[in-house]
Amino acid sequence: MMQAVCVDVPGGPENLLLRSVPRPQPKDGEVLIKVHATALNRADLLQRRGLYPPPPGESDIIGLEVAGTVDTLGPGVKRGWKPDDRVMALLCGGGYAEYVAVPEQLLMHVPPNLTLCQAAAIPEAWLTAFQLLVFVAQVKEGEVVLAHAGASGVGTAAVQLVRLFGAVPVVTAGSPEKLKMAESLGAAAGFNYKEESFAQGVHDFTGGKGANVILDCVGGSNWEQNVSSLAVDGRWVLYGTMGGRAVEGDLLGKLLSKRGHLLCSLLRSRSLQYKADLVEAFSQTVLPHFSEQGSFLKPVIDSTFNLESIAEAHGHMEANKNTGKIVINVIPQETQ
Repeated sequence: MMQAVCVDVPGGPENLLLRSVPRPQPKDGEVLIKVHATALNRADLLQRRGLYPPPPGESDIIGLEVAGTVDTLGPGVKRGWKPDDRVMALLCGGGYAEYVAVPEQLLMHVPPNLTLCQAAAIPEAWLTAFQLLVFVAQVKEGEVVLAHAGASGVGTAAVQLVRLFGAVPVVTAGSPEKLKMAESLGAAAGFNYKEESFAQGVHDFTGGKGANVILDCVGGSNWEQNVSSLAVDGRWVLYGTMGGRAVEGDLLGKLLSKRGHLLCSLLRSRSLQYKADLVEAFSQTVLPHFSEQGSFLKPVIDSTFNLESIAEAHGHMEANKNTGKIVINVIPQETQ
């Protein structure tokens, strides 16, 4: 058996219950991870409310990423993983627990200079940002990339990746402190969407040319400013709808006049092969930069909570208080 966070009735953070459930057994090609830490994602809040169920056949325990150590290997594991290897992994679910079974293709080695707590902040946010920039937008050197929610987990990863790829990151965020954090990571400009028009900010920054790529987790409420911010032939990448799904007005006409590309992407519902290719590409091109001397890549951690305080952690994210990732220590840090 193991401890895990369960949701019997969809609802608020108070509906998250810690209890004993059967420990998963690794199937063919899977590795059982002893979880040291997991991290929160917006999708977790939606799943808790019953709005984002796991894909068919996946664990109904919340949690899309973990870091920990290899416990046992299932039959048919081919990639040379060994017990006690320090690993981090992308999941379809099951992260809020003491153990999780993961297809071996979705495991990554933890960079030697990072703690397991830091590593837990990497898989979902960094793989999402990498996917959006490389697989979807195909960002090029010198392009301007506008990232909304620039102080979020995905936002802080995107700023650093855009810099790594030789492009120029600009961000929106809702407070001066969040903008300052994004700028410390390499954002060339930041706009407080609560106090100013980010479209005007992008226009001024680019000399009227606009952003070549927009990473948008907001959706509906931003559409007019997004189209206004977009460069001719620009790529607007939608990966969330925190600002609503409904759109009223001349979206298609305005997008057409810019010859704009509207690209939509999710990660959780992708095939195992797609995720394996993503993990492989990230491991080859980005992961080494976390441990290089003088490298500027780092996971940004807002706060840490123990598993018993998971409801408090969810409340912290729902209040939009976090800058960077909220990490949950499944094993208290002093014993890691």
